[in-house]
Amino acid sequence: MNRKIIMFALSLIVTTNGLFAQDSTNNLMNLLNDSIFQQQNVDNKVRSIFKATQFVNLVTVEQPGKNNLQFIILHRFGQLNDGPYQLFGLDNATIRFGLDYGLSDRLAVGIGRSSFDKVFDASLKYKLFYQTKNKMPFAISLYELATTQTLKATTDQPYMNFKYRTSYTSQLLIARKFTEALSLEVVPSWVHFNLVPTAEDKNDIFLVSVGGRMKITKRMSIIAEYNYLPINSLPSEGVHSSLGLGLDIETGGHVFQFVFSNSQGMVGPYYLTQNTGTWRKSNIYFGFNISRAFGWEKKDKKKNEGIK
Repeated sequence: MNRKIIMFALSLIVTTNGLFAQDSTNNLMNLLNDSIFQQQNVDNKVRSIFKATQFVNLVTVEQPGKNNLQFIILHRFGQLNDGPYQLFGLDNATIRFGLDYGLSDRLAVGIGRSSFDKVFDASLKYKLFYQTKNKMPFAISLYELATTQTLKATTDQPYMNFKYRTSYTSQLLIARKFTEALSLEVVPSWVHFNLVPTAEDKNDIFLVSVGGRMKITKRMSIIAEYNYLPINSLPSEGVHSSLGLGLDIETGGHVFQFVFSNSQGMVGPYYLTQNTGTWRKSNIYFGFNISRAFGWEKKDKKKNEGIK
């Protein structure tokens, strides 16, 4: 009798252990499958649609990641048709300094200052959608910009306060990386001026821009942008659409760009709506953009690990 009881107890223990082992294996497999699924979702994001946060002047969907700071310099010489006396524009220069910071992987803020019209600018860029390999065919970001020119008011402009010096630009950035070599972007834009020169000019202007990047070597790419300005948007100004061409060069943490454009202004409403020259008349500004990224997240992690 005792022998039968002992044999029954042993068989019960073996059966129970087998069930627990099976449950543990199933749980482990479920965790592994969840981990693989999450990793696939991360890996499905299309990276580096562009290598810089702008083409020539037009902004791209790229932005600094969380806790990353970007310092950028945009520099334009004078017009090529200034002739040999001005060394074809090299004697003159316009410059913009900017700082962009990633508050998160989706949200970045920026500030800048341009010597042209002594303009200060503040911006916000929010990534609405990432391009993925299997579901979302486009990367989409929202870009908001406010600019204020701070030139000294003339005696016949006593009304030129902060309100009338400020304008706003809203852009929806829609981009797609088609191949490792080719990426394109379409940008519908809205520009609002609090003050325009005459009653014939529009306070609100809607326009469309396109930009692209074609990779030609491992570290070099051709870039181009076209900002289409509808006719008679600002009839008193005699302005034109802007076209920009350039060459991207990646050098470690830097992105260096040689650029040509008929736009002297480098932010918001200036390159979109304030171009008085054309390529046909050689009103072309040669210059360069250079950006440098700084990140602290890895250093902070190492420091915390050291404290532990």
